Amino acid sequence: MLVEEIMTRDVITIDSNETVYNACKIYSDIKVGSLVVMNRDMIVGIITERDIIERVILQKKNPTITKISEIMTQNIKTVHALAPLEKAVSIMKENKIKKLPVILNNDIVGIITESDVSQTIEFYSETLEELTKLYSESKEDIQKIMEKWGNIIYNIKGLKKSVKSKEIEVIKK
Repeated sequence: MLVEEIMTRDVITIDSNETVYNACKIYSDIKVGSLVVMNRDMIVGIITERDIIERVILQKKNPTITKISEIMTQNIKTVHALAPLEKAVSIMKENKIKKLPVILNNDIVGIITESDVSQTIEFYSETLEELTKLYSESKEDIQKIMEKWGNIIYNIKGLKKSVKSKEIEVIKK
């Protein structure tokens, strides 16, 4: 499975020169857990609600004048849209991150989150369970069919022997 198959395509971005207050308004309006920070057309960071709590509120900074660029997480990791899902999971695990921007041709095309991954795992787990059940049922059905065919073949062989015996008797007479 490829990253592009499960990523969230509607990525909410914010300019690095915007204020933390404006980021909070976006969070309130759109209800997302992170914003990808852009400087023109380049990804320069990511900001999460946790960043705002730890780097603004707890530091007693004024959100109306504090710039996103001052508190964002920089040097963020990304994953290619056509990469296998396992690659994204590996990046997230190794870097202890919950949100990973997805790129294609140097453009941001999505974001993959822990939630996306867990929903996919749940779906595949259910699918695997169904396939296992189907296999078990099919295996039983195949065994029954093989038994029936075995009986038919046995009966045909018996009939063939019986016919040969009768042919021999007829010839002897």
